[in-house]
Amino acid sequence: IPETSDPGSRFPLEGAEDLDVGSNGIQVYSIAPENEYFSVSSGSRSEGDKYLELVLEKPLDREEQEEQSEVSFSLIAVDGGSPPRSGTTQIRIVVLDVNDNAPVFSQERYVGRVLENTPEGSVVLSVVATDRDVGVNGDISYQFSHVIDQSDSVFMIDPRTGEIKIAKPLDFEMAENHELSVRATDGGGLSAICKVLVEVVDVNDNAPELVVSSFSSPLPENTLPGTVVALFTVRDRDAGANGKVSCALEDPLSFALRPAYKNYYELVTVSMLDREETARYILTVVAADSGSPPLTTTQTFTVDISDVNDNAPVFNQTSYTMYVSENNVPMVLIGAVRASDADVGPNAKVTYS
Repeated sequence: IPETSDPGSRFPLEGAEDLDVGSNGIQVYSIAPENEYFSVSSGSRSEGDKYLELVLEKPLDREEQEEQSEVSFSLIAVDGGSPPRSGTTQIRIVVLDVNDNAPVFSQERYVGRVLENTPEGSVVLSVVATDRDVGVNGDISYQFSHVIDQSDSVFMIDPRTGEIKIAKPLDFEMAENHELSVRATDGGGLSAICKVLVEVVDVNDNAPELVVSSFSSPLPENTLPGTVVALFTVRDRDAGANGKVSCALEDPLSFALRPAYKNYYELVTVSMLDREETARYILTVVAADSGSPPLTTTQTFTVDISDVNDNAPVFNQTSYTMYVSENNVPMVLIGAVRASDADVGPNAKVTYS
């Protein structure tokens, strides 16, 4: 009997036979033990035919009460003799399942967390739906809902187990969260939908980036301390500690780093320069994040020092003594003096008078 049968539905039964006639024949039918779902009705139709029917008294629900999936009782026929005699047969009612229950997810919303470097094919989480129906009506398959082409998704779902796996590499910097809609469908076409949120956890897979906004070289050697030589910004696409960047200057010497605004830094002079002592500085800035292990980026600044005329000529001797014979003709070489200048270019060109 289908579980959707309406109360009052009648199901014909084969009647008993009694060789006696009259009042000694069959007089009444009953069921034992009595139950609230079925009764028996018997009688004669207008044309004289006898009938025996099983009558459904109240709705059946195979899923609501498992004991209703099968009902067994005895059908008893009693004659009118004295003493009365009876016959018994067994009735077994099988309640047939109808697809009257849609799948139900164990949660309306599932949340999973996965590292962005998790290998493809790894299971992120599993969704679980149950269906109170049986057989084909209770068989559930899973698929993504509202996805035109599943190959375009970074996730795939096992249609039988509900396992959601990684189909393509994840990138926290491209998408921190993925919202999915999963549909569970039973064999009869009824379905349910749940939401899945996958949170991508950042790993330290991006080194800091250093972008130079301005840089001045060469610098005059009379540049004052505190002069800005370069302005640059640092950034890291990672999040949290993985994206927190600090900068340091290797072998600072006459230069230093000074925080400017937000993630901007200035490379400045901290002492007077002297081209004659150092004509070129090769400065290395190291930007490191706070990941474990930390990732670093280096930027090299080559600062040339231009000459300023800050050195006077210097004779190679403080005094010269020269001897000349008398009676020489004019323009005779008596001797030579020599001076040098530590500057370069025109600043080092020496004239004598």
